[in-house]
Amino acid sequence: MKMKILPSVILCVLIAALTGGCGGKEDHGMRSVFHSERIVGEDVRLEDVSEFVYTYENINYNAEYRRYRFWVEDGKYLFFHETRKRENDYGPTTPDDVTASGSVELTAEEWTAFFSTLRGGSVTKRSDGAESGGAGPWTYLYWKNDKDKYQEYEFPSVADRTAFEAFCAALAER
Repeated sequence: MKMKILPSVILCVLIAALTGGCGGKEDHGMRSVFHSERIVGEDVRLEDVSEFVYTYENINYNAEYRRYRFWVEDGKYLFFHETRKRENDYGPTTPDDVTASGSVELTAEEWTAFFSTLRGGSVTKRSDGAESGGAGPWTYLYWKNDKDKYQEYEFPSVADRTAFEAFCAALAER
């Protein structure tokens, strides 16, 4: 009888190990075979990043749109921002609604500070599904080994996203 139970127990343990974490947010220390995620600052290094895009849009009353873009071009670190507002009206906003826009070249220290605001976040397979009603933010990280699919970024917490937004607002003031 013991010989029949042992293969069943081994099979159950293997199935549990392979499917662990499929139902929710994974512990970064134990990644599932079926869910591929990369951690910024561990799997994605500063020198691997080529672009990051953050977009938020609210099309409801007092519509607004915000985009921040960081990228590397010809060895230069660049930052772009655009804010659109349609007060007392509904969206989506258009280029006619731009209230602030501009680009800035960043120093190496500012680029490192930008990367620090992303550290600990995860990058997973990009899902370009059309979901209605969401305001975002939609965040995409383009990096050396993204294979054109591991680009969807998620901040580790709301506090980290808020710190990123404050960092961008300070850069936009320049």
